[in-house]
Amino acid sequence: MKGISILGSTGSIGCSTLSVVEHLGDVRVVAMAAGRNMAKFAEQIAQFKPDLVSCDNEDCRGRLAEKLKQIGVALPEIVLNSEGLEAVATHPDAESVVSATVGAVGFLPTLRAIEAGKRVALANKETLVMAGELMTAAAEKSGAEILPVDSEHNAIHQCLRGEHRSEVRRLILTASGGPFRTKTKEEIACASREEALAHPNWKMGEKITVDSATLMNKGLEVIEAQWLFGFGADQISVVVHPQSVVHSMVEMVDGSIIAQLGVTDMKHPIQYALTYPDRRPNCLEPLDLAALSSLTFEEPDLERFPCLGLAYDAMRTGGTMPAVLNAANEIAVQAFLDGRAGLADIAAVNRAVMDEHDVEPAKSLEAILRVDEWARARAIMKLGRPAAAI
Repeated sequence: MKGISILGSTGSIGCSTLSVVEHLGDVRVVAMAAGRNMAKFAEQIAQFKPDLVSCDNEDCRGRLAEKLKQIGVALPEIVLNSEGLEAVATHPDAESVVSATVGAVGFLPTLRAIEAGKRVALANKETLVMAGELMTAAAEKSGAEILPVDSEHNAIHQCLRGEHRSEVRRLILTASGGPFRTKTKEEIACASREEALAHPNWKMGEKITVDSATLMNKGLEVIEAQWLFGFGADQISVVVHPQSVVHSMVEMVDGSIIAQLGVTDMKHPIQYALTYPDRRPNCLEPLDLAALSSLTFEEPDLERFPCLGLAYDAMRTGGTMPAVLNAANEIAVQAFLDGRAGLADIAAVNRAVMDEHDVEPAKSLEAILRVDEWARARAIMKLGRPAAAI
């Protein structure tokens, strides 16, 4: 039976992964890490019985122990904080690691999994945005596989199967457009937290949902695609596709376009990553083509959604700039979610921190962690200023 570890088991990707594990039947969860939702984590531990688990801190450990005692489940080995995440990521019985934490917290454990030669089913896009060069070099050295779980990159992976890279003209990532696709720049600037979190197609965590609303999520995916597939900024395009049925496309040099279509459910790309190179029946209803009224495509508007343009700028600059953009964005998004910033402040903070950064090579873990800390501090400082002064 194949063993897997899950980083971020109580989030949306983690829960979907456990549904896939239950469906497949021949996969065992040997280790899991969660943040602070100990009630859900206890239920998962009771059902899947991992050998090792990780949570945030001593308070979480105490709450988890109490929950497990209430339902009559023995306490597994628990390791806390970053040490726990790395222990889960490198568990000796795990052939695959699902990296589904949100933000930079997933960076180090994912790197350790790659260094250990694991197959990494990657849903944490920040990992490659922060340190794509470092991650891909580690994978080449250890022989680890990195298989994308994001629906867009997973679609590209499927479209490229059997194709010669020299025959590919460009990758085309699709974006839903989020809740503000038809809104004016002024309406977007005044948007509330509730409006930003009302994604029309996908059910996701708060941070990624806000990123989808600003199109930063798509910008991060463009940077990630560079490292996953080896194509430059001029060979990666974004097109807005409100129906979210075409998950992404590949254009060949002769003008042919290969597209991957499917229902809007993350269980599909998760299962693909876990069973690759095999394809197996899943538990989803098939896509009903006859029921589709239309499939439409639009160019993204960089004036209304400047975060996408900032991501292209960071990608073309290279070095530590993508890590700086990612760090500033995480701080700005959290400020918006906490009611301390407006939606338009996210792009303004990101741009201001990028403008102040002296780029350096992103070849060492120390460099990545240093600029990540610097960018977070600068973003926090700027969020303390009036919007006009950012």
